[in-house]
Amino acid sequence: MKSFSSEVENKHVVEVSWADRWQIYQRLQELDIPCWCEANQPLKVEIGNPTAAFQLWCVMRRFTASRQDLIWTLEHSWHSRDQHL
Repeated sequence: MKSFSSEVENKHVVEVSWADRWQIYQRLQELDIPCWCEANQPLKVEIGNPTAAFQLWCVMRRFTASRQDLIWTLEHSWHSRDQHL
């Protein structure tokens, strides 16, 4: 799946599966990232700063990455943290 497909008036159309669209919309709302999700329309997200862009990337990764990739990322994070202690 693509994370961004086009840009229109400072809003990005985010291509996600229709099954995941509502959950992604809800999570972005919780993060106070402006987004719109109308019936039978793609999700639109307004990215106003680098933090919002990174948060969108993280939310998208949660829904698009394979389970194994997510496990590897978590294990890698734990390993990196233990090296810094």
